[in-house]
Amino acid sequence: QVQLVESGGGLVQPGGSLRLSCAVSGRIFSIDVMGWYRQAPEKQRELVAAVTSAGSTNYADSVKGRFTISRDNAKNTVYLQMNSLGPEDTAVYYCNALIRTTGWDRRPREYWGQGTQVTVSS
Repeated sequence: QVQLVESGGGLVQPGGSLRLSCAVSGRIFSIDVMGWYRQAPEKQRELVAAVTSAGSTNYADSVKGRFTISRDNAKNTVYLQMNSLGPEDTAVYYCNALIRTTGWDRRPREYWGQGTQVTVSS
């Protein structure tokens, strides 16, 4: 019914940059919040950044000043620009969205992408 497809992960050297994208498709009425989480080996999944439909953003302290989240509402796509990457940013990054689908039930539901690997290493 709803799909989140991520792209843009990969291997990058310390100090480098990557841009993640997540496109949402399906029976979408509206997307309240779009965000990115990450999970490193043997660690809990954590919020990296989120953006509301109005454009308000929230960042984890560890990425403030280095990462920028943005969204294109016309394309139902969210982006994560990651700069000054370090080994501590190595993780699987997951796209997350709070979506209201078409039909009679307009309650928002949480959806996840399949994850994309980001590895920062020399």
